[in-house]
Amino acid sequence: MDTKSLVQRDEFTWEIPRSGQMLVPGLLYATRGLIEEMDEKVREQVRNVASLPGIVGASYAMPDAHWGYGFAIGGVAAFDPKDGVVSAGGVGFDISCGVRCLHTGLSAEQVLAQQASLCEALFAGIPAGVGSQGSLRLDEDEMDAMLGGGAQWAVERGYGQPSDLERIEERGRMAGARPEHVSRRAKERQRREVGTLGSGNHYLEVQRVAQVLDEPLARAYGLAQGDAVVSIHCGSRGLGHQIGTEFLARMAKAAPAHGLSLPDRELACAPIGSDLGREYLGAMRAGINCALANRQVLTHLTREVFARVLPQARLELLYDVSHNTCKEEEHELGGRRRRLFVHRKGATRAFGPGHAELPGDLREAGQPVLIGGSMGTCSWVLSGVASGEPRSFSSACHGAGRGMSRRQATRQWQGRDVVDELARRGILVRSPSLRGVAEEAPGAYKDIGAVVEAAEGAGLARRVARLEPLVCIKG
Repeated sequence: MDTKSLVQRDEFTWEIPRSGQMLVPGLLYATRGLIEEMDEKVREQVRNVASLPGIVGASYAMPDAHWGYGFAIGGVAAFDPKDGVVSAGGVGFDISCGVRCLHTGLSAEQVLAQQASLCEALFAGIPAGVGSQGSLRLDEDEMDAMLGGGAQWAVERGYGQPSDLERIEERGRMAGARPEHVSRRAKERQRREVGTLGSGNHYLEVQRVAQVLDEPLARAYGLAQGDAVVSIHCGSRGLGHQIGTEFLARMAKAAPAHGLSLPDRELACAPIGSDLGREYLGAMRAGINCALANRQVLTHLTREVFARVLPQARLELLYDVSHNTCKEEEHELGGRRRRLFVHRKGATRAFGPGHAELPGDLREAGQPVLIGGSMGTCSWVLSGVASGEPRSFSSACHGAGRGMSRRQATRQWQGRDVVDELARRGILVRSPSLRGVAEEAPGAYKDIGAVVEAAEGAGLARRVARLEPLVCIKG
């Protein structure tokens, strides 16, 4: 991206000044190097979002931002409930895609002693890949119960324990879900997909805590150098994609009737208070519950595998947080608390210390912010900070961000070569698709270290610990 038309406010803050139809400025948080790597389309999408009715504050882009559908991935925008809009493109197709991190109670050395056996057992026990199906088959009543209950539904049916819910965003259940606004087609796609990883950039990884940067926060999170943890990255599978597809089409068709003149059809949206807006919010919240239930069932399957291979393990939940949502939240703006609808697309909620939404034993430290890597690269645990609220409505990055398209990646790498190279580095990868491995090759992503350094420098979150992969089950 050319920096000449940007105003650099400080080392990590770049402004796109208001012009044309923009109602608020654009703000990009990144180093100069990351800004220069960003596609020009990111600037255009940030400007377009800044033109949507009812937007407040600014149109934001996180350090990992890259081109997406309508909104940039890594985009954040908040809207006033009275005259604002809700956008299916501002949430994305994989509703409530997120990361869950589990302690194992083991050291990395204990895991490495059974690395190969654990890898094969996880690959056999965790359904992954395009169209993957699990052992659960939901009838209509159970489907609606899952869409209304989220991880709470899963725990009530024996997939986990009640203590898990305290460490999940929304305590495992998103209020306001309306399963009746989820189409029959979306439900049918999900009927056999609860408890599956899916494909793309989704994964289950066993990781080593390779470095601790903030000892007090690491202790608060129960992390120490040399620990082994498990991270699960996935979302709402076919149901979320179907909700996004259907409502984007409906919103685009209804835009003229709502008096909306959109700079990009992919920004399809509806007034928050309209019938269509309320229907989308109800369906989207059901999609959030689907993702929370999915990660909860996957946790249960993971615990079963560890119980067979490493029975001394105790997989307790550190935290679970999503990065493709629209949430109704209270934030301070203009000197007063306001109720806003905050879109985070490829951006992670990052509440600071003292926030009432956090579990009591984490409240003083701030929310764990889980940043996913890509097979051969590290992942990170960050912590939400108070300065993040006025800077980005308490939002931070969600991963490294793609540096090239999947098609470009498959032209540069072969899946078998990637698997073999990672094995030489001590990282075991299993996937049903070698093409999928090539698409997700580590070199296809930006430097995640630079991304999280920028997030910290910009005052969005604080670095706590760096995690390196030992085993990766790839969708």
